[in-house]
Amino acid sequence: MKEGFEIFLRKFEDRIHELFHHESDINELSINRGLPQDVWDKIMELKPLSVAIPENFGGRGAKVSECLSILAAASYESLPLSLTFGINIALFLEPLARYGHSDVQQPIFDRFLHHKAMGGLMITEPDFGSDALNMRTQYEESEAGYKLKGQKHWQGLTGMADFWIIAARKDAGKGDLARDVEFFVTDNSRPEQQIQVEHYFNNLGLYMIPYGMNTIDLEVPANQKLLQKSTGIKMMLDILHRSRLQFPGMGMGFIKRMLDEALSHCTNRKVGGQQLLALDSVQYQISRIQSSYSLCSGMCARSSSMSGIDQDLATAGLEANSMKALVTDLMQEAAQICVQLSGSSGYKIDHVAGRGIVDSRPFQIFEGSNEMLYTQIAEMVIKQMKKSRETNFGQYLQGFERCDRVAVLFKPVLDFQITESLVQRQMVVLGKIIARLVCLQYVGDMTDKGFRTDLYDNCVKHIEMDIKKLLSDFLNYNDAKPIVEYEEQSNWIDFI
Repeated sequence: MKEGFEIFLRKFEDRIHELFHHESDINELSINRGLPQDVWDKIMELKPLSVAIPENFGGRGAKVSECLSILAAASYESLPLSLTFGINIALFLEPLARYGHSDVQQPIFDRFLHHKAMGGLMITEPDFGSDALNMRTQYEESEAGYKLKGQKHWQGLTGMADFWIIAARKDAGKGDLARDVEFFVTDNSRPEQQIQVEHYFNNLGLYMIPYGMNTIDLEVPANQKLLQKSTGIKMMLDILHRSRLQFPGMGMGFIKRMLDEALSHCTNRKVGGQQLLALDSVQYQISRIQSSYSLCSGMCARSSSMSGIDQDLATAGLEANSMKALVTDLMQEAAQICVQLSGSSGYKIDHVAGRGIVDSRPFQIFEGSNEMLYTQIAEMVIKQMKKSRETNFGQYLQGFERCDRVAVLFKPVLDFQITESLVQRQMVVLGKIIARLVCLQYVGDMTDKGFRTDLYDNCVKHIEMDIKKLLSDFLNYNDAKPIVEYEEQSNWIDFI
């Protein structure tokens, strides 16, 4: 009989705290590439990835709330550790559980449960990042199953994962590739399925996680192809949306750590005979992090109710994009504020906030850059507005299920017309506004279940301020464009 999750989680939290603060020093570990194998072994002995494995395969049941809780517990101590778990959970174990062939699921899950295996996902290519549908990695059928060829890069856990899910397009002959995408599981323990690491990247942060360039030239049996429920493109959207909906788990612990560090420092630090916390500007900055804490809490609650592996998330783009883009922006802001409040001590790579600036920054880029995701959010809403023949932005949002509860709070601010085509910089701003309203509603919904109303009220104040600032950029947008050939007549010394 499995122990209750609260006990499981507490044991995990206590053990990684012991590992990172007593048996080892996380501040020292985090400035070196990789993590010592003995530390990895001690972490994986706790079987943290069992939360993403269905019960019928010996896991804890792939419950989203448990997955997010493990991610949050890890990110409180180490954001790279949490991302490592996130890659395994959202980009390998959950897709395998949802789409894997029954013949291969049990042995792979056994390797994760009993032999500390890890897995990841390969989509991104050197010439095709966000433009994934034009990837050039290809496959063709063979007597043994499928042959795959191509290149992939910037995969987290490069050279470290035991298993990979690889995205590829069918070779249609004459140099053409099929439009749809298929996914294949590879097992690095088998010589014919091994992926060659060409070289490793010197990634700016997230030192614990190896990234690099991979060459794929391998063959897998037929049962290692993931089983489509409709099309490969929809499968990819389902996988990516489910992953984006788990970003709040990684953000939760990280933002809470920034909040706790900021509160502790500003309570204990004296300036002019009084606590730093007594300064009005300091109170404002900490309240910003606290607002992010509340927003992220709402995202975790909503994600837990909608993103299980029994759900098809191919059409959940608006919520997935809103959560991923907003929470990663909030993570970066929280780290920046914590460093500012910490003074010179924060500006060290072995300080949790200083390191957090660098480690949280790529979260705004990978799995869809935030500018792209905010643009897509705006496009979705404007498309629906056109269908309903509504041009007043605020009026539409008051009837939009995802933010109708909170849109009313900002009725005067949102009362404007969208009657013409918008440039992309306006779309990005509009997407930021929508994402904030969508995620604020999650917090509002939690208050009905007992979440603190004072935290919610402060959250509303910050969202209102954000929206007003963003609307200034939207309604009076800056149309400046770069001057490519700028050097002529622009050297300052010629004008002395």
